[in-house]
Amino acid sequence: RWLTCKSLPPGALERIADTIADRLRVPWFSGAVKINVSLVPPLVLLPVFLHVAALHFLLGLIILTSLPVVVLWYYYLTHRRKERTLFFLSLGLFSLGYMYYVFLREVVPRGHVEYSQVVTLTCGLILMLAALSRAKKDPGYLPIPAGNEKPSHQGLPSKSIRGSSSGLHGISGAASSRAVNGEAKGYCRMSAEQPAGVKKDWCTKCQLVRPARAGHCRLCGRCVRRLDHHCVWINSCVGEQNHQAFILALSFFMLTSVYGITLTLHTICRGRTPFVALFYCPGAYSDYSSALSFTCVWYCAIVTAGMGYILLIQLLNISYNVTEREARLALRDNTGRRLLGGLVIDTGQYNRGLLCNWSHFLSLGSSPPQRSAEDIV
Repeated sequence: RWLTCKSLPPGALERIADTIADRLRVPWFSGAVKINVSLVPPLVLLPVFLHVAALHFLLGLIILTSLPVVVLWYYYLTHRRKERTLFFLSLGLFSLGYMYYVFLREVVPRGHVEYSQVVTLTCGLILMLAALSRAKKDPGYLPIPAGNEKPSHQGLPSKSIRGSSSGLHGISGAASSRAVNGEAKGYCRMSAEQPAGVKKDWCTKCQLVRPARAGHCRLCGRCVRRLDHHCVWINSCVGEQNHQAFILALSFFMLTSVYGITLTLHTICRGRTPFVALFYCPGAYSDYSSALSFTCVWYCAIVTAGMGYILLIQLLNISYNVTEREARLALRDNTGRRLLGGLVIDTGQYNRGLLCNWSHFLSLGSSPPQRSAEDIV
């Protein structure tokens, strides 16, 4: 019907795509293993685009400019549909592996990189992957009640219930926080134990009472303690249990990437500083090996700039003891204060000073969360 320009039934293309995704399997000893379609595009398109970009300066300019646009468009598409995808995780991991492969094959054989420098770069990559593996683990999911039954909350004041998706707040005498779309603004726990007056909220989706600063992730479908945001690059939430590992992974990535970029530019653009060589390297396109290395350097520089911005925002948020979710809700409700040109939103709820805020962050996950008497009842 498509070839003959006839109209297709509604949803026909979606059903065809779902069928192809289900039939895409790899033979294995215990049976065919299904392959996630979102894993495939980075493995195929990234090497092709980089090799094409290395053919000419103008091709490199067009491709390296369009790649971030395509990635942002795909992020917007999946985020709007509330879909989980392995595309970004696959792109990140394969980019790391492919950049390391190009470095070993095209840069190291030129003889300007010492063995100790290769070992240092490799160690940085291993440390980053170890931190990433830890960040992929449980971010602090709240346990779902057995049988998904709604826990008893008869002892809680009924005046706290507002609307169908509002929060059920726990301790009387404290001002209630507004809940919007099943998410309520929480209040900070400055120690392992929750002080008196700290509020708790009822999640209508998970059917449980969640502690302060916890939030419901619409992509994972779970409530997470001290939810910061859902990171597409690790395909998981960033919460109380993995926030430190997430910061470590970003930090190791930044150090390793900048170090690799510096080594590569010192090799293909001799006699120039890395910053100058990044914008002016006359011999970069003299041979295909140098052109490919220079193209990969610019690709790494674009990715590093984006990750550097994410790391900067994270460090500023930690310094003011605010999460991305809390900053987003404060902007929506117009209850936050913009600082440093809008880079950070201070909600004024949990900020106890720089040292106290960082001490609180470094102590995250150090002790198992304690259940209050109200939760037990």
